[in-house]
Amino acid sequence: MPRPTHLTPRPGRRTALALGAGAALAVALPTASARAASSTGTAGLARRFRALEKEYAARLGVYAHDTATGRTVRYRADETFPLCSVFKTLAAGAVLRDLDRDGEFLAKRVHYTQKQADDSGYAPVTGLPENVAGGLTVGELCAAAVSESDNCAGNLLLSELGGPSGITRFCRSLGDDTTRLDRWEPDLNSAEPWRKTDLTTPRAIGRTYGRLLLGRALPEADRERLTGWLVANTTNTERFRAGLPKDWILADKTGGGSSYGVANDVGVVWPPARPPLVLAILSTKLDPAGPTENPLVAKAAAAVAEALS
Repeated sequence: MPRPTHLTPRPGRRTALALGAGAALAVALPTASARAASSTGTAGLARRFRALEKEYAARLGVYAHDTATGRTVRYRADETFPLCSVFKTLAAGAVLRDLDRDGEFLAKRVHYTQKQADDSGYAPVTGLPENVAGGLTVGELCAAAVSESDNCAGNLLLSELGGPSGITRFCRSLGDDTTRLDRWEPDLNSAEPWRKTDLTTPRAIGRTYGRLLLGRALPEADRERLTGWLVANTTNTERFRAGLPKDWILADKTGGGSSYGVANDVGVVWPPARPPLVLAILSTKLDPAGPTENPLVAKAAAAVAEALS
C-alpha cells in the first residue's frame, strides 16, 4: 500500500493521495490467523499500558493493526469509551458515500446562524463572520469538521444525515455493531462513565477507520478525499504527532470530552517505505474534573510504534 504523496493538502479542496486503486478490505483488517498471532513480540506492551494508566490515573484502550505483517496490538480493545469528535470522520464518510454524486452535493451551500456556531462550543471555521454571512459548502463543512474539529460543522453535517442516528446507521452498514452516536455537539462530549450512548471501542472504531481509508467502503476518489482531510488535521500535535516518528504520515482524528479527561486519537499512519498501520487510542478518567492527558495518548502511540516497527 503506497504512502500518500501529498503531505499538506489544503482543507476544503480535493486532495490527490496515491493510496492505490482498489485497496482490499483484507489489507486493513486482521484475519483469524493474524489475530491468533497478534500478541507475538508485544507481551511487554500490556505492562507499559498499565504503567501509563497508573501514571495518569486513567483508563486506556488501544487497538493497532499492522497491515504489513498482520500483527495486532489490543489493550482494553473491546471496552467502551466516549466517542467524542472522532465521529466527525464518520459523518464526512457518510456524506461522501450516501449523499454526494460527483461533487454535486459537496458543492451545496449551507447557511446557518451565529447562534448555531456559538452554541456548538467550538467553531474556529464556522464562527468566522464572513462564513456566517455567506455560508459554507458541504465540502467545506466536511473539511472544517475533520481537519479543524469544528463542532458547528459537525452538527450541520449531522443535519444533512438525518441526525446523530445517521452515524449509527452508517457504522452498522460497515459491519461496526458497536459505535453509536446519540446526541449533538457539544452534549455528546459529556462522557459520563455510566453512559450507554455516544460510545465506541478501540477495536470497533479502528476497524471502521480502516474500512474507510484502506478498504472498499468508499470509492477510490472519496477515499482519497477523506484521507486528505485527515492528513490536514490540525489538532493532533500533542497526541499522535507527538508520539510517532516525525517522518510518519498521519491521517487521524482526535476527540476530547468536556469532562472526565477524555483524550482520543484514531486513524491510519504510514511509516516510510512500508504499508500503513491502523491505530486507535482512547482514554478517559473517573474524575469528572480530570484533565485531558495528551501525553498519555502520545506515549501509548510511541509504545505501539516501537513494538510494530
